[in-house]
Amino acid sequence: MVAGTNLTVLTGDQTLATDNAVVANADIRGYVRITGKNVTIRNSIVRGGAARCSAAVIQVEGSAVIEDVEIAPASPNACLDGVWATATTLTRVNIHGTVDGVKAGNDVVVQDSWIHDLTFYGSGAPGGGATVNDAVDTRGKRRITLRHNVLHPGADANAAYQVTQEGGASGDIRVENNWLDGGHCVLNFAHRGGGPTPLTGIAVVNNRFGRNSMFACPILISTATNLTANSGNVWDDTGAAIPAPDKHD
Repeated sequence: MVAGTNLTVLTGDQTLATDNAVVANADIRGYVRITGKNVTIRNSIVRGGAARCSAAVIQVEGSAVIEDVEIAPASPNACLDGVWATATTLTRVNIHGTVDGVKAGNDVVVQDSWIHDLTFYGSGAPGGGATVNDAVDTRGKRRITLRHNVLHPGADANAAYQVTQEGGASGDIRVENNWLDGGHCVLNFAHRGGGPTPLTGIAVVNNRFGRNSMFACPILISTATNLTANSGNVWDDTGAAIPAPDKHD
């Protein structure tokens, strides 16, 4: 969000169903559901409303451009995410205080964004256990790019980026030129979930890694995962190459 902008308060949940609609310079005090195509939210803050479970502050069911937007939940809880996105480009988005930052479906780009300080809960997640926090989470989806972001979900998080095949085949994924840290392992790519094996089609290139993952593990791949590209990835503090991925299920 551009500093100093006067924002118009929109109170209550918003459903954006008109194709090519633009919402700009808004303080949205409710949840947003996008069903139209090519909808834009720009230079705004979205807070959600009363506590809601198994939900996201912004849910994209059509297609969208989300840029210069802060997502700061008014009622954070153990089953509220930031954005559920399909066919969406997120640029300069600041997400914090949710469980997952972005659940990235098919055809999603996250770029120049900051996803940080996600909220861990020891109980209350769907199923009753602790939350599994990821800055970005992909489950059985394709054509996803993470570019030039800062992804640091927090000390208790699972990963900066988690990919599985729950719900279908994952692939055509590119992680490039990001600053990444946190989680048990910073990046976690697992074939589990019923998709084809080996899991392939994932490129990890030219990223800088912090050293604050729980297991000192920049990249974890499962035994049936092969990275299509893995180059130019270094420790941020020294510029030295990170080690080869840990590999286990």
